[in-house]
Amino acid sequence: MSLHKFVLVPILVFFSSQFLLAGQITLQNGDRLSGVIEKSDDKSLVIKTDYAGEVIVQLSAIKAIESDKPLHVGLKDGQTVVGLVKTTDDKLQVVPASGAPVEVSTGTISKIRSEEEAAADKKMEHPGWLQAWSGGLTTGFAMTRGNSETKNLGLAFTADRKTLHDHLGLYQTSVFAANDAPGAIPSTTANSNQGGARYDHDLGARTFSFTGADFQSDDLQGLDLRSVFSGGIGFHLIKRERTTLDLLSGLNYTRESYSTIQRNLIALTLGEEFMKKIGASTVLTQKLYAYPDINEGGQYRTTFNFATVTKLSKWLGWQNSFADTYVTNPPLGARQNDIILTTGLNIAFTR
Repeated sequence: MSLHKFVLVPILVFFSSQFLLAGQITLQNGDRLSGVIEKSDDKSLVIKTDYAGEVIVQLSAIKAIESDKPLHVGLKDGQTVVGLVKTTDDKLQVVPASGAPVEVSTGTISKIRSEEEAAADKKMEHPGWLQAWSGGLTTGFAMTRGNSETKNLGLAFTADRKTLHDHLGLYQTSVFAANDAPGAIPSTTANSNQGGARYDHDLGARTFSFTGADFQSDDLQGLDLRSVFSGGIGFHLIKRERTTLDLLSGLNYTRESYSTIQRNLIALTLGEEFMKKIGASTVLTQKLYAYPDINEGGQYRTTFNFATVTKLSKWLGWQNSFADTYVTNPPLGARQNDIILTTGLNIAFTR
């Protein structure tokens, strides 16, 4: 055998074996993607390729799946089957390390996980209180000197701890702005703060209970402190890894302390929350709540929050957030709307 053939044969064998050992999905149009099959829900599948990174494919576009490594196939009845996977017609054949192959209908599958993803799910069942956290801090600062003398600072903080059945969320948003020009009235042009926490616990596959506390102050509206304590029931209208839509309803007790008046009230809590992951780097969140006053008919308060975070690196991103609070009956001289807009660099963390 010549030297070039002696060198070429092992190379061909190596690359052929790499191809054969790769997991593979075949699309309805005949195209094939090879790589590591990582996970799926009831709508889409994630496969990690060497040439394009993680690729998300809609299940409706997939004709066949064949894995080179064992996968954990979760069924809607709560069972899990583990083994090599290949599709036959409209069924999935799971071949365990020992025992006979198992065939399951694709309509009964709730999720698919690789060994690594299944281990991560297992870890999320009962993590310690200092584990399973993710979030970020956004900061923005601007200052002018010369013809104008102003400064403003915006801060936004979020932290979430999600397990398989619980969710604890914390948030804080602050905006401060001042006009430092001599004799400027008012010298403080904005000083608003919002913050709070909410805990959710799953009652079933789609329903959950929630309890929360929210706090707000706004110097220019004369609001020293608004405290809202709420609780109720929620429903996961959409619950997928990349898209969620929750509906919530319940009651809340609100205590408002303005510079001129104080009032306590019982109100309904009606809300919806939406989350969408766009591509591999951007997350969009939106929340809309209405709090109709039970004590005084026709009076209510609404809150609207919208935010996007675009990942620039593993720990750095760009965040934009918008918050609007509307009150039908503010104190005399105060406006009904309060708007907070922050934008800046987001420093992300996970634990």
